[in-house]
Amino acid sequence: MEDQVKLLEIQSSPRGESSDSIALTKSFVEACKSDNPSIVVDTLNVWNESLPEFDEGAIGAKYKAVKHETMTEAESNVWERIQSLIQRFQNADRIVLGTPMWNFGLPYKLKQLIDLVAQRNYLFTYVGKQYGPLLKVGKAVAVYTRGSRYLDGTPIPISFDHQASYLDFWLRLIGVRDLRSVIVDNALNGFLTSSRAAATCYDPDLRIGGGIAADPRTTSHAAAGG
Repeated sequence: MEDQVKLLEIQSSPRGESSDSIALTKSFVEACKSDNPSIVVDTLNVWNESLPEFDEGAIGAKYKAVKHETMTEAESNVWERIQSLIQRFQNADRIVLGTPMWNFGLPYKLKQLIDLVAQRNYLFTYVGKQYGPLLKVGKAVAVYTRGSRYLDGTPIPISFDHQASYLDFWLRLIGVRDLRSVIVDNALNGFLTSSRAAATCYDPDLRIGGGIAADPRTTSHAAAGG
């Protein structure tokens, strides 16, 4: 009997079944489960999770935890909630994360999740000179959807992308060893209206849309929902 593989699926869009990023992460998850029935999926939708605010109380709890000081009841409650979110990352063998681009960056709820779980000595270490990862996530896929095309030589250059650059960095920081990015351009133009969309794979990323010519050596297909 195969050992269970724990997959953390993170959904960052509030649009539910209308979301392109959720449709794509679901397609990856279903493909993984079809290939390996031992996979157990933990779906974390940042909009449905009732995330605690990372406010004065949460920050106070964080510093008291670092200094091993006694917390108030309110601080203990919020820190316990933060620990439960951290545990879901610590349990993961694989991560599939999807996010739309909002104002050239991430939805604020996804950033809120990151601010809550990215705690020193839990997801990463820092010893004064360098950072180190604490997770041991063998593989992860990050799905990025954008309304337009973000490439050098276009009206919206790649320098405007504060979505993939930040999230790729963060996932590697906490311990993802093999990270692949799926980039969906031109989503506002109805690119994902067909049930299956051609995709061109340039190592290490998979880019969908944007009028990129297919390379016959690397062309694959990804299920794409509306």
